[in-house]
Amino acid sequence: MAFRVLRVVAVVSVALAGLCMAPARADAGVDEAALRATLEQWRQDFNARRVERICDLFAPELRADVQDLPEQTYSMVCERLRRAMALTGESITMEMHIHDVYVSGASAVVRLTWRSTTAGRDGRPQTEDEQGLDVFARQPDGSWKIHRYMAYPKQRQ
Repeated sequence: MAFRVLRVVAVVSVALAGLCMAPARADAGVDEAALRATLEQWRQDFNARRVERICDLFAPELRADVQDLPEQTYSMVCERLRRAMALTGESITMEMHIHDVYVSGASAVVRLTWRSTTAGRDGRPQTEDEQGLDVFARQPDGSWKIHRYMAYPKQRQ
C-alpha cells in the first residue's frame, strides 16, 4: 500500500513539474520580444534626442567594459551619452542588428551590433560599427535593464 502511495505521489509530482515548466518555455518568446522592444525604444529615444530617457536602458548597478576606456559605471555611461547628444553641429543616429537573444529566468544576454552614423558640419556621413554583448536583469517592475555589457569596434573586412 505504501509503495502505491509513493508511486502515485511520484507520478503526480512529475506531472506537476512538467506543467510548471511549460509556461517558462512559453514566456521565453514574450521575454525576447520585450528585450527587442526595449532596445528599439532606446534606439528611437537616442535618435530623437530624448535626453531624459537616455539612461532608461541601464540598471543603477551597471558595469561596462568598452575598448580603450576604464570600467564604466552607470553615471559614467549616462554622462558619455548625454555629451554625445549635446554635440552641436553633428548629427548622430543609431541603428542596430540583433544577432542572438538568450533568456534564462530573470537574466538575458543579447549579442548585437550598433551602427552609429555621424554627419559632421561638412555633411559627409561617417559610420562606425560596434559589437556588443549586453547582459540584462529583469527588474522588480518586470522591465529589462542592462546591468553588464561589453562593447568593442567591429573590424572592417
